Amino acid sequence: MRRIRLLIVLLALVSLQVNAQDMAHYKRIVKELSSARYQGRGYARGGANRAGRFLEKEYARAGADEVTRQPFTLDVQTFAGKMEMVADGKKLRPGVDFSMREYSPGVRGEFPVYHVDTLHFDGERMLADLAKPENQGCLVACDFWFTYRHRDVFSRLQKEGECPNAGLIYLWPSPIKFFKAYAHRVVDKPIVWVTPEAIEGVRRVRLNVDARFLKDYECFNVIAKIAGERHDSCYVFTAHYDHVGNLGRRVFYAGANDNASGTAALVTLAAYYAQHRPPFDMYFLAFSGEDANLRGSTYFVEHPIVPLRQIRYLFNIDMIGDNNPMQYCEVSDEGAAGLALFEQINSEKHYFKALRRGDLAANSDHYPFAQRHVPCIFLENESGDAFQYYHTIFDDWQHAVTDSYEPVFRLVRDFVERY
Repeated sequence: MRRIRLLIVLLALVSLQVNAQDMAHYKRIVKELSSARYQGRGYARGGANRAGRFLEKEYARAGADEVTRQPFTLDVQTFAGKMEMVADGKKLRPGVDFSMREYSPGVRGEFPVYHVDTLHFDGERMLADLAKPENQGCLVACDFWFTYRHRDVFSRLQKEGECPNAGLIYLWPSPIKFFKAYAHRVVDKPIVWVTPEAIEGVRRVRLNVDARFLKDYECFNVIAKIAGERHDSCYVFTAHYDHVGNLGRRVFYAGANDNASGTAALVTLAAYYAQHRPPFDMYFLAFSGEDANLRGSTYFVEHPIVPLRQIRYLFNIDMIGDNNPMQYCEVSDEGAAGLALFEQINSEKHYFKALRRGDLAANSDHYPFAQRHVPCIFLENESGDAFQYYHTIFDDWQHAVTDSYEPVFRLVRDFVERY
């Protein structure tokens, strides 16, 4: 009896050790990818491609049978030079008080500020106001969502010749965001995101912002394969390893949750299946260009290395570095039957309180596959403690949360075993 108890204890300790090693492996990759070495895994300073080379080595260390690159190009606006803004003599902090709209040109100069009256708004009256001599060459300041609701008017303020304003200031609550989704183009006039408290009552601003448009910038997806017993079907695991990069010379967006968290899960899944050989081939696709409007995944579905019809199921893991007990997901029409199995497994194992299904959207790399009728699911842990830092400079290792990693890992693993 003592021997049996001792054996049980030893097996439990081994199990705990394996789990601890997996978590240690996961944390090491998240911490590495969100470090200054990769400068936010953007394009202007080569951080994305440097991260891709790191992942190649990690896949090889994990035991992948094959590791390859899939090169592609993209066009992208970048801001890695001067980044200065002064409001009525007060110097604002990039990434904290202000950032740039991703399709903004660079800008230099001093400008008066025109604050839009949103309570008594009349688009034609505003345009008439802006034509007055005292307002010409101004920056028009307004809440972003208000400009979105009235985009038929405010889109005119982005175009040269439509209105004599110099540009736009979008008000966005702290923490200020930075995006890259529409950075493949550049509009005529500068657009700056600013927190309401930093611009309230301000009469003049001075800007000195460098921008550089990268044409046909060379990126690559990193693809690892774990060979199974059969090669006529496969499972696919995806995550994007790029992020939004730099805002000026000193500020970068580390992207610990978005999406070092999902990328690290991909590597640990590859390591698991290298040790537990699956019945089908497994592909692990680390995409670049996701934050630049899903460019890497779109290129892959247009140039697949395996026929898309052979994909039994695809798992897109994005932003799981959080602690919400509810697991958000989206599924393709063809993946709906799989969702029932996910819910059954979760009900049995209690990995999450529940799975919350959202509408399918073009918000991550599952979408190009869903459009081509691949059965797939998108897993994201939203609205936890880390989610508030999405696309801000505070999504870093210091604010990293790891609670969702193990339940996501186990949910996916159990699904593959039973699907």
